[in-house]
Amino acid sequence: MRVGVVDIGTNSTRLLIADVASDGALTQLHRESNVTRLGDRVDTTGRLRDEAMQRVYDVLARFRVLLDEHGATASTAVLTSAVRDAANGAAFSAQIRARFGLDARVIGGDEEAALTFAGATSERPHDGRQLLVVDIGGGSTEFVVGTDGAVAFHVSTQAGVVRQTERHLHDDPPRRGMIEELADEVATIVDTHVPRAIRDGVSTAIAVAGTATSCAAIELALEPYDPARVHGHVLRRATCERILDRLARLTNDERRDVTGLHPDRAPTIIAGVAMLLAVLDAFDLDAIEVCEHDILRGAALRLAAADAWTAH
Repeated sequence: MRVGVVDIGTNSTRLLIADVASDGALTQLHRESNVTRLGDRVDTTGRLRDEAMQRVYDVLARFRVLLDEHGATASTAVLTSAVRDAANGAAFSAQIRARFGLDARVIGGDEEAALTFAGATSERPHDGRQLLVVDIGGGSTEFVVGTDGAVAFHVSTQAGVVRQTERHLHDDPPRRGMIEELADEVATIVDTHVPRAIRDGVSTAIAVAGTATSCAAIELALEPYDPARVHGHVLRRATCERILDRLARLTNDERRDVTGLHPDRAPTIIAGVAMLLAVLDAFDLDAIEVCEHDILRGAALRLAAADAWTAH
């Protein structure tokens, strides 16, 4: 069946249209991401701003056309951290359902983590190793640990590139002390929410979402972006340190011109790389694999399975 999934996150609004076979094999037909900054200032105001919501509406109008043109028979929208945290999040979700005909649902952090793990591991072989999937988002970061597709531990934390940028990085470029304070806060969050025994058991890690894919694209100097080269690319700690040092010396306008970095990610990429390094430190890892398969894929697989179950 042909499904469409929209992921409305704190920093970006994304679309996946795919054919899903009865055995779960997924063929991607269209995928795109737009930085819409829905979570702009939610951490301080507790509300979604009108301008931010309009940016999402503008993107969804185009996504609706694409869904219809591709003949998607089932479609859904998952809304995550910014909408969960905002006092007007429910009203925003209702508007999406009414205006764009999407089954828009605000999902909790636990469900977000489970869908991300399902998407990231859907094509990986079962080798018995304990695997970490980390999703550094705009307003939250999910840590999911499991073996052979089965989740053993998952937690959603209040750490994200938009949230941490607004809290810590007040200069342009930011001072080193600001970045260190950000990293210390993230280290404390991980230490508080992910038990030491869980961290010690992880031997392999996968990173999904914009921070990791941007780091891979920067290292590979990709222009234009090439998901086939990014998927499976291994980021080493030393590489992330070099990228952070380079980006932290540049102003926001200068970062917009960095090869491999989408200009709209320039305001939050420093926080993202600092967070990724804090995660590597917390799990005592020297490298992490970048994965293009994430919550979009997990939600598409679940949507297809649910529709098939209903049909029976």
